[in-house]
Amino acid sequence: MSNPENLKYHASHTWLKLESGDIAIVGITHHAQEQLGDVVYVQPPESGAAVKQGEACGVIESVKTAADVHAPASGVVIEVNAALADTPEAVNTDPYGAWLFRMKLSAPSELALLLDAAAYEKVADE
Repeated sequence: MSNPENLKYHASHTWLKLESGDIAIVGITHHAQEQLGDVVYVQPPESGAAVKQGEACGVIESVKTAADVHAPASGVVIEVNAALADTPEAVNTDPYGAWLFRMKLSAPSELALLLDAAAYEKVADE
């Protein structure tokens, strides 16, 4: 599966899609879900939580491991994808549709530090 060109990527295997203005949605990449295996639990950050670019802000558990979710940008979480509580496996079947949380960016200039699809593929191949 190729990585969508319209997204920005963090080296920690999260993606960010700018929706409008300073609002973005965040998820994990196809590569990340592939490495995790069958996802059984998703713990996104709480709504209202302040997150900082590159820092752990949530957890995803699979049948074989647990991994931190790192924020691709700094901001405040304004919504979590509540559907993942009942269907965490959606992260495996549709990693670019099963977003984890929506956030209001506090430092939009950080987007310049994120990777495009081609650059992220190089990171994922390492």
